[in-house]
Amino acid sequence: MGNDNIKTITRADLANAITKEFCVTKFVALEIVEDILDEISSALMAGENVKISGLGTFSVRKKKARIGRNPKTLEEAYITPRRTVSFKASSLLKSAMNKKS
Repeated sequence: MGNDNIKTITRADLANAITKEFCVTKFVALEIVEDILDEISSALMAGENVKISGLGTFSVRKKKARIGRNPKTLEEAYITPRRTVSFKASSLLKSAMNKKS
């Protein structure tokens, strides 16, 4: 049932791509990656949406408090209100993915 095609892209992978594309040192490339990720994280923590053209939009969703149930014991449990991040792929990304399959 697992997907053998799954590739995890790490910060180091992104830095390597930047190093090759822009002929900068790995140290500079890692700083660029960290700066970009920090900017995205800061915007999301401030409750802002982050739209990356051609990729998609990250947004913060607020979930209300609710009563959940432990599936093993069926015991009820209080689930606190929280914020989560969701991602919606752009139509360009969706169409590119569908052309590949």
